[in-house]
Amino acid sequence: MSDATKDRRVEILEKTTAFKGYFQVDRYRLRHHTFDGGWTGEMSREIFERGHAAAVLLYDPARDQVVLIEQFRPGAYAAGMEPWLIEIVAGVIEPGEDPDTVVRRETQEEAGCTVGELLPIGRFLTTPGGCSETVVIYCGRIDSRGVGGIHGLDHEHEDIRVLPLARSEALARLASGQITNLITVAALQWLALNYTDVMRIWK
Repeated sequence: MSDATKDRRVEILEKTTAFKGYFQVDRYRLRHHTFDGGWTGEMSREIFERGHAAAVLLYDPARDQVVLIEQFRPGAYAAGMEPWLIEIVAGVIEPGEDPDTVVRRETQEEAGCTVGELLPIGRFLTTPGGCSETVVIYCGRIDSRGVGGIHGLDHEHEDIRVLPLARSEALARLASGQITNLITVAALQWLALNYTDVMRIWK
């Protein structure tokens, strides 16, 4: 049982699984405390259960360079947006895995390089109105020399282009709206705000 289901401000009247495939959708009947001290009426909500993820912004402080990736995303296509998204490395946390293990593995698979020290950025909800997914984000120290090319796992149908960019160019792309993946936006904005501290730590 998760901490959320133990919260006394929320009463779960019924929980059922409406769909189970590659992902899962659970249906809740619930009510919760209101700000004036009462309770809401009973409501029904479907929650998309896709697990939790970990992501890493790869940064080379010696060359002031970030390494991003670009790949096709069907959700972006379905939304009518550019489906090839510029992103940071990320992966699903499997049962029993630590987030730092995930980002180290995914950095090898998706970017073809090795990440060293990790600085935690935070743990964030992606779409809390209808999905339980959280993402743990790090900034990871790398040596970007020779990084590039096409990577990914064939059996996962991955076709991932690696994009080594100067930090200034990555932030310029962010400012111009070329980066629409929200996790990547958060990570780059964190780097912009914390660049001085990062350089002090990784000098």
